[in-house]
Amino acid sequence: MIASVLLQGTDGLRSQAEIFNEIFSVFLGLGTLIGVIVVSYMLWNAYKYRDDGSEPKESFDPPVLGELPTGKGGPKAKKLFLSFGLSAIVVISLVVYAYGLLLVVEQGPDAPDVESADMEVEVVGYQFGWEFQYPNGVTTQNTLYVPEDSAIELRVTSRDVWHTFGVTDLRIKSDAIPGDYSETWFTTDGEDLSSGEERTHKIECFELCGSGHSYMTGEIVVMNEQDFDTWYDEQAAALENESAGSGSAGEMGNTTNAVTAQGVEA
Repeated sequence: MIASVLLQGTDGLRSQAEIFNEIFSVFLGLGTLIGVIVVSYMLWNAYKYRDDGSEPKESFDPPVLGELPTGKGGPKAKKLFLSFGLSAIVVISLVVYAYGLLLVVEQGPDAPDVESADMEVEVVGYQFGWEFQYPNGVTTQNTLYVPEDSAIELRVTSRDVWHTFGVTDLRIKSDAIPGDYSETWFTTDGEDLSSGEERTHKIECFELCGSGHSYMTGEIVVMNEQDFDTWYDEQAAALENESAGSGSAGEMGNTTNAVTAQGVEA
């Protein structure tokens, strides 16, 4: 329920980067406000109750080191429990708020009341590069091509050692573990792209994986939707032709072997 209330944006799904930036801004702003209030109140009390050399008033009830207020209605007890209550309200509110947003990050395109991802891509890490496998069988190396205004779901794994698929500006970080899959997602919202225009995001490995770790980079290329469809269809057609060519070559090889065998028998 919390997640569905907080889901907003294109197709009801906000980007991870937007969510994390909002959480950071809220915590920074609220923390700064509370810090200013607490420090200002402390300085005001330090000035008000400073020792100016005069005799204290009879009503003055100084705190005693190591003792808590008795809670019998005195001003010290009221201030203590008031500050405790306000602090509890602030902390609980922040926990509920942040937890709700993090549920959106965790569930992604599978969250309630949200359309499923527009595309699912399998990401395979290896020493030292990235392989991307599309639903139609097309495979690319180190460059992930995606259409604009889409939700992309990634299934991340590794074929050798432990890697971590990371894209800083999209706030993506997902472990690539041999024999296992981790899932993450991102959206490609942004300014509309004209034909031929692209946006790029740098891919890095965030897990020390060997001598070529620092060179294990790639990029996400966000394309105009029509340009992506054209590229996607062309890659699928090239893959189909390649498969057909391999099949024809195999059949020719089998025929030649059969003819040769007949000649030997003769």
